[in-house]
Amino acid sequence: MQRPHVVGVSFKTYTATNSTLLSGGAARGYSLSRKGDWEHRMDSEWNNGQPIYRQLRDRVVAMILDGVLNQGDPLPSVRSVAAEYRVNPLTVLKAYQQLVGEELVETRRGLGMFVKAGARDLLLKAERQKFLTDRWPAIAATIQRLGITPKELMRAARSGQSRRAGVNAPGYKNPKQRTGGSPLE
Repeated sequence: MQRPHVVGVSFKTYTATNSTLLSGGAARGYSLSRKGDWEHRMDSEWNNGQPIYRQLRDRVVAMILDGVLNQGDPLPSVRSVAAEYRVNPLTVLKAYQQLVGEELVETRRGLGMFVKAGARDLLLKAERQKFLTDRWPAIAATIQRLGITPKELMRAARSGQSRRAGVNAPGYKNPKQRTGGSPLE
């Protein structure tokens, strides 16, 4: 049996922002590779406040949540990620094993690791709860401290949604709007 090849996904060049999952805080970016496939950017700089294996795990989680990696998609090999980032393969393996332990990916003997069915839904549920318990109390306190009204919040939310959708944001390219021919669509 042949090992599947990951076409169009570059683990190294994937970046995700506006995600509480990532410790790097780089901007979300999508570019077209020479072959016409989408490359997804991943920032290669590490945050010294968190172990590298945990940052790798968080980046894979962000890729799953953002739809870059879908159910059944293979993860890049441990060796290739270790070589790209110049980290010990055991560091990458530890990140991947954590994902296996969380039942987000599965190991297929001789083939590699693959995103499990339902991984995105499981992550969304967990990350929503994490946001509400860890981050929301501080945000709510700031809102109260500044005296921001619900009407102002709704206006700001609508404004943010229209910017993310490309309205009133010159040059913004929505990563969800992809052109044909991509294996990730």
